[in-house]
Amino acid sequence: MQLTESKRKYILLGIVAFIITGFITAKVLASKQDEEFLRDDLLYQQTSQLYNDGKFTEAENLVNDLLLRKPNSEVVNYLGAVITANLADYNRSVILFQKTLDINPHKVEDPMFMLQFGEVLFFVERYVDAKIVLEKCREGGWVPEDYPTYQERVTELLTQIENMQ
Repeated sequence: MQLTESKRKYILLGIVAFIITGFITAKVLASKQDEEFLRDDLLYQQTSQLYNDGKFTEAENLVNDLLLRKPNSEVVNYLGAVITANLADYNRSVILFQKTLDINPHKVEDPMFMLQFGEVLFFVERYVDAKIVLEKCREGGWVPEDYPTYQERVTELLTQIENMQ
């Protein structure tokens, strides 16, 4: 099959138009994704600031929005877990801590995460699970700089669990 010069030009022109359309589409989609990322980041920063200021109820409202938008985000679930723990909603806090751990299993090496998780497990009376988590804290021998009485708190919780059983 012989292609005439004009047919070849039309084919080349079609390919070039297809590529240009692809670039334009990619740019539009990328800018929408950038806007969404910036909006989510701003919402996360506002939520963190409210949490740091001790405004837990307001922070909970924002973190709920974030959890709907980013349900598989480790940092959002962790922030939600500590906010709900501060509001004494320990059952929900345990769920969010567990989801954080499911998303990032390496959190078992994070001393503060493990202590917080152990505490909320203790508060919902899941003593067997709390003991496992707190034993990991003890075995790790962790003493974070910003929490020098870390091991004393672990021992205190483990003693309370032992006295209940």
